[in-house]
Amino acid sequence: MLPSIRDFAADGFDPSRYARLGDDWWVAAADVEGSTLLAQAGRDRDVNFVAGAAVAVLSAVAGSPGQPAACQFGGDGAVAVIPPECVAATREAMAALGWWSTHELDIPLRVGMVPVAALHRQGHVVLAALHDFGNTNVFGQFLGAGVPMAEHWMKADAQWRITPKEGELPGLEGLSCRWEPIPPRRGHILCIIIDPIDPLGDAVRQVLRRLEQVVTTERAAPLGDGGALRPVVVPRARLLGIEAKVVARGRRLLRMGRAVLGSAILGLVHRLGGKALGIDAGFYRRKVAERSDYRKLAGGPRLVLDVTADEDARIESLLNEAEAGGLIHFGLARSKATTMTCMVGDFSADRHVHFVDGDGLGYWRASVVLKEKLKAAQ
Repeated sequence: MLPSIRDFAADGFDPSRYARLGDDWWVAAADVEGSTLLAQAGRDRDVNFVAGAAVAVLSAVAGSPGQPAACQFGGDGAVAVIPPECVAATREAMAALGWWSTHELDIPLRVGMVPVAALHRQGHVVLAALHDFGNTNVFGQFLGAGVPMAEHWMKADAQWRITPKEGELPGLEGLSCRWEPIPPRRGHILCIIIDPIDPLGDAVRQVLRRLEQVVTTERAAPLGDGGALRPVVVPRARLLGIEAKVVARGRRLLRMGRAVLGSAILGLVHRLGGKALGIDAGFYRRKVAERSDYRKLAGGPRLVLDVTADEDARIESLLNEAEAGGLIHFGLARSKATTMTCMVGDFSADRHVHFVDGDGLGYWRASVVLKEKLKAAQ
């Protein structure tokens, strides 16, 4: 069983709250190829949707009723840790995911798996925990160099990749991308990727403490407390078209019809006062904000924050100082809004989580900045 974390700020950086994975575990990763061209073509929502699909599929095959899967959304990809009994099913699902993304959405997707044993041989530790919001609503959190190194190996070396193959794709029933980009309340959206030089040292925790002194990450949450969220009544046709591709061609009109009906009911209940037909739209909006993955750890912090211009400048200054001191490497990207992809297991049972990114693939743009820095330093 993976341990659970409920207070990210208090426990997220504490290695004692994580499980050190054994040699029989694996790390699964998916990564969109050609993000530059896709972003230039205005297909950032498609890319986010594929990344969300990777989380949904991995959640379906790498968990059990007593142990939800530890998965994480990365904007243009996803990562998860896989227990030994789920390795075979995960390999099959990842092959099907790669085929579906390429052939149905015209988005090339690299998929692969790396054994934790191979990471251990190179001295890379994998620590994993579940950020638990209750009622099986969880995100994976990862400390140590193992998970980001597995992602790097999968991208760089074909030996770790899985050949795409048509097959069954579990877990996509509740995936959607109907929300319009969400404007900031405080200034603009800042996407941050921080990689610590010492993955298990205390330096990154100190950096985050200083960042929290500039603005608390809870205050800078891009969805706030959910009060400003406005559910759409009729989603854009293009977004419905993306969502419909999770089912076979003959069922896509029905899928779109159900999506329109569901959105119309929630949107109209919200506009009619917030409570009707057994739906509490205000409660749902609060839970959407609470269960958004704007704070996560994959070796180091990955953040999507709503900040003022002054806060932005102060955050960049302190990160530059930490980088110059040899404590971290980092990448930043700024966006005009937050995009959201949703995974709803059961709306009536209050089972849903939400993946956020800066519009225009903010996480990916921040990663490009980080990679350019690392190249320049070599």
